[in-house]
Amino acid sequence: MKARRLQFGGTVAALLLLALPLQAQDRRDERVGIDIVREINRYARFTIFDDVTAHVENGVVTLTGKVTMPFKRHDIGRRVAAIDGVSEVRNRIDVLPVSQFDEELRYKIARAIYRNPSFFHYASMANPPIHIIVENGRVTLTGVVNSDVERMLARSLATGWGELSLTSRLRTDAEMPGD
Repeated sequence: MKARRLQFGGTVAALLLLALPLQAQDRRDERVGIDIVREINRYARFTIFDDVTAHVENGVVTLTGKVTMPFKRHDIGRRVAAIDGVSEVRNRIDVLPVSQFDEELRYKIARAIYRNPSFFHYASMANPPIHIIVENGRVTLTGVVNSDVERMLARSLATGWGELSLTSRLRTDAEMPGD
C-alpha cells in the first residue's frame, strides 16, 4: 500500500514537473504571439485588403491568410522569423490573384464602410480593424468591431457592389479571447 502511494506521489510530482515547462512554453508562445501582432501591425504595407493569422506552438509559427502582393507574403514571413522565440515559420499565406474587378470592388466596399459615420472612428486609426478580402469577386470581411450592430451594418454596407458572394467573419470585442 505504501509503495503505491509513493509511486502515485512520484507520478504526481513527475506530472507537475512536466506541467511547469509546458506552462512556461505557453507563456513564451503567448509572448511570441503578441510580438507577431505588433510586428505585422508595424508593417507599413499591411493594409485593410490583407488578412494574416498566426498560430504559435512551441515556437513554431504557422502563418495563414491572404495578401494582395507576393512581396508582402515574403516580408511578413521574414519579419516574423526575426522575432525572438520563433524557431520556425511555416508561411502558408496565399497571394490574391491580380484582377481589376477585384481591385475596384475592394475600394468601393472600403469607401462604403469607412465613409459611413458609424465607422469614422475606425477610419481614423492607423490600422483600421475591418479587413476587406476580395478574391475572384467573392468578398470576405474579417476583423473586430465593437458590437453586433456594427457587424450587421458593415455587412450591409459591403453588399450591392457587384460582388458574387459576401461572407462576414467579423467578430465583436466580446467574442475575442480575453487579453
